[in-house]
Amino acid sequence: MSEHGGNVLEMALKIGTDAANIIDFSANINPLGMPDSLKVAIVEQLARAEHYPDVEYRQLHSALARAHHCLPENIMAGNGATELIYAVVEYLQPRTAMLLTPGFAEYRRALHRAGCQIHDYAMSEADGYQPDERLLSVLEKQRPDCLFLATPNNPTGLMPDPALLQAIVQCCHQLQIALIVDEAFIDFLPDAPGLTPQLADFPRLYVLRSLTKFFAIPGLRLGYLLSGDLAAIRQMKQQREPWTINAFAALAGEIILDDQPYIQATHQWLEQQQHWLYQELCQITALQVWQGTANYIFLRCLKPEIDLQPALLQHHILIRHCANYPGLTRDHYRVAIKSAADNQQLITALRQVFSHG
Repeated sequence: MSEHGGNVLEMALKIGTDAANIIDFSANINPLGMPDSLKVAIVEQLARAEHYPDVEYRQLHSALARAHHCLPENIMAGNGATELIYAVVEYLQPRTAMLLTPGFAEYRRALHRAGCQIHDYAMSEADGYQPDERLLSVLEKQRPDCLFLATPNNPTGLMPDPALLQAIVQCCHQLQIALIVDEAFIDFLPDAPGLTPQLADFPRLYVLRSLTKFFAIPGLRLGYLLSGDLAAIRQMKQQREPWTINAFAALAGEIILDDQPYIQATHQWLEQQQHWLYQELCQITALQVWQGTANYIFLRCLKPEIDLQPALLQHHILIRHCANYPGLTRDHYRVAIKSAADNQQLITALRQVFSHG
């Protein structure tokens, strides 16, 4: 069983159908699809495949630096944000780390690979699956070498309180704790600046970003890491294997951040569909729903006798079960927000499942 969403082929085989027949709500990918600007650029520059990419990816790093008003030396691009999670852990070599649970599985896997001892900070339904002031006192007491924090969180889609987030940044700075903040989904929040403007003030702050979800290029794989610690970025670049980013992923990073019409269209789609889908899910009394900020919604099935993922699979709809997230159960799920038509099919299928359950 995959630890991630998007395992459509596996699920299609399970019910004896073609993967194309399944609507995939398990992977949080922009339903607008790859930007036309990138499609045109790839077709026009197919010959890029005939040459090695620049091993330093100078044009890519320059484009990312322009987008974030920083130096190319502040940035390391990678084969999706996942490569960079492993890179920063390998660089830091932490002996102890703190993870907020539930959270993205790759932080734990990267830390385990490095032989790091992990302390879990459990978030529960009682506290709304959000950190609070208690986290500051736990950091003060345990003083881990590093803390991973996702803004917004995956799988809940929730953003921490802005004042608390700033207090966490300050606390980690004072205690010399390396803070790795995963902003993989923050582009879906049009008014969220993220922490990149503060890199110069906090040299042990590492910010992970992804272009895979927002720009619908999961098959290309592209993410990047930002830090004010130039020596750290330089060393990570030296330690990595060469050419981990393919020519078309590099091309994507050079052009898509300038595609303002696509970015605006995405924010308009999400504003409409996020509100609609959340309201419709809330009308289903068999579900408890959390109001997230990103392009997915976290929920709990209140009828434990219904196994929701296979039940919806019979309707050719795949959702992400969250049982393998520490702190969650087989009744917790995450659904992507998709097109209006797909979202309507999800609601229709859910109503049918619960009416027969």
